[in-house]
Amino acid sequence: MGGANNICSDKTGTLTKNKMTVTNVWIGKNINIDTESQHLDPNTLLANKEVRELFIQGCSCNTVGDIGKTNATEEAILKLLNQFKVDFGKMRADYLPEPFVRFQFTSKRKKMSTVLQNVEDSTTGHNHRLHTKGAAEIILGLCTHYFDEHGDKVELTSEIKEDLITNVIEKYAKDALRTICFAYRDLEESEGGHTHENDADDKVNKEVEMNGLTCIGIIGIRDIVRPEVPDAVETCQKAGIRVRMVTGDNKVTALAIAKECRIISRDHEDAVMEGPVFYQRVGGLICESCRHAIPCDCPEGEVKEIVKNEQEFIKIWKNLDVLARSRPEDKYLLVTGIKQMGDTVAVTGDGTNDAPALKKADVGFAMGITGTDVAKHAADIILLDDNFSSIVKACMWGRNIYANIRKFLQFQLTVNVVALISAFIGSCILRESPLKPIQLLWVNMIMDSLASLALATEPPKKELLEDPPYRRDEYIISKKMVKHIVLMSIYQAIIVFTIVFAGENFIPEDPDYFPRQDNGNIVAGRSYTLNGEELYLPYEKLYGPSRHYTIVFTVFVMLQFFNMLNARKINDEGNIFAGIGDNGMFLVIWLGIFIVQVLITQFTADVFMVNRNGLTVIQWIICLVLGFSVWIVDLLIKYLPDSLCPELGKKKANKIDGG
Repeated sequence: MGGANNICSDKTGTLTKNKMTVTNVWIGKNINIDTESQHLDPNTLLANKEVRELFIQGCSCNTVGDIGKTNATEEAILKLLNQFKVDFGKMRADYLPEPFVRFQFTSKRKKMSTVLQNVEDSTTGHNHRLHTKGAAEIILGLCTHYFDEHGDKVELTSEIKEDLITNVIEKYAKDALRTICFAYRDLEESEGGHTHENDADDKVNKEVEMNGLTCIGIIGIRDIVRPEVPDAVETCQKAGIRVRMVTGDNKVTALAIAKECRIISRDHEDAVMEGPVFYQRVGGLICESCRHAIPCDCPEGEVKEIVKNEQEFIKIWKNLDVLARSRPEDKYLLVTGIKQMGDTVAVTGDGTNDAPALKKADVGFAMGITGTDVAKHAADIILLDDNFSSIVKACMWGRNIYANIRKFLQFQLTVNVVALISAFIGSCILRESPLKPIQLLWVNMIMDSLASLALATEPPKKELLEDPPYRRDEYIISKKMVKHIVLMSIYQAIIVFTIVFAGENFIPEDPDYFPRQDNGNIVAGRSYTLNGEELYLPYEKLYGPSRHYTIVFTVFVMLQFFNMLNARKINDEGNIFAGIGDNGMFLVIWLGIFIVQVLITQFTADVFMVNRNGLTVIQWIICLVLGFSVWIVDLLIKYLPDSLCPELGKKKANKIDGG
């Protein structure tokens, strides 16, 4: 998630609260519903009892589940019935004796239909009635009649249909309402039986749904945008992350919600597009190897999906903010195309049909509350609260993990380089390493186990979202890191070798300690001179490890001790102490390293190959001052241009420079 620069988010439940309420009903005329009222008079819908009963019948029988045990859209309709004091359970028992025919809602069908039985007022005498509901413009397009405000059944001409689309459906949609149309048809004796059609048919539209429907009414359902979403979307945009909304709502509703969420940032003809139109313009998916439509005959391991019309996709995707009336295949195509452009994409999904897109995405988010088991298994991360803000947190955590790995690498590589140079040059020139094996073991513990715990536990901060996401082809060791690793390693190596070869010239010794030089400085701890003659070796047999090399060991550890604080900031930030109080683990480990080093130096003697009397106060001050100097050097390095150092790794440019 740290590198994600595109998020394709569902609307319902992720950007919105998924707590839907019917706020408007149109049955020949618009009626505003008092959502706070516990009891409404059904007569407010329409004085005509027959039409009113048809509406209540459709709401009761062409829905599934119960309040609290169904999806949000169905629950909104059932709550409306509760306000009218309608016993929808009894109505279902009367009209839906087992078995009954039902054609379920799918993202392709955009509608749901149920065949009622025992309908005494059926105009055909067959006592079977089809009730259907779904996307308002789709259902309205199948209707030939409608009920006017007086309850009269009137022919639905193309002019009236256009008027309803403009003044009802689009007006509701502009108010960010999801529009659902209810229609019915009394069936002939040859229709609607259990053998006529069934829900297992592959056909998207059933024959019984396609002829002679009468529009009963249209409802507008409000799903409130989560209050934290607009700011979260804005945060993403500032962080270089493009947020796109993928929804099953119509274009007008989707546009209204997108504006409320601050997803729409520009006016462009391709900013909002319907899924089928998008699919048609791009041409679907083909196999890169054989250039045939997916699925193709290529072996499974050799199939690589790409968009058919790449140039058209390039024109669209830079401006596309909202994909309305989206189907699973539209969502999958969008994700595939974004990845083809070289971007990193995160996707949210909750349905079984979302599984392919969740798998295809670089990071798939499944909804923990409304998501199906199939979606959860296909996803990489499950959002327990179904909240878009959690995706922003995931981006922040992803960047934080990546940054913490970089901090650890910068620190570890610096330690490794200096230790390696010290051991190699020391062995070549002095026939011994200034750092003994047991001391290197402690150094290794500092740079591996303890440093990883200290630096990897840095908590995420909002400032991480102020930087652009890292590129897919970006090498984990940046040019800034190379600059700091190389220059800091050179500086530390100079300090170490200055003490190794010249420490006896300026480091004072305790007047009461022997051996010491006549000038009051420490005795050189090198076992041999550059000519190969014995130097400290005779003293070592009598007095143990030298103070000289004990100081070398301590200075080396102090250099890493202070440089660990430098490693907390890898983007040339000036204040290395910023936020240090937020990471208790770092402080405990950092101070613990110092305390353990003091104990090792002063009390472990031959165990860690240090001087039996430890170091004096003056010598400790020298070690601390030299260690502290890395803070000043690190500050100076930050002012040097990054171009001084090469960028490691072979860069691979994105195929398309878009965004």
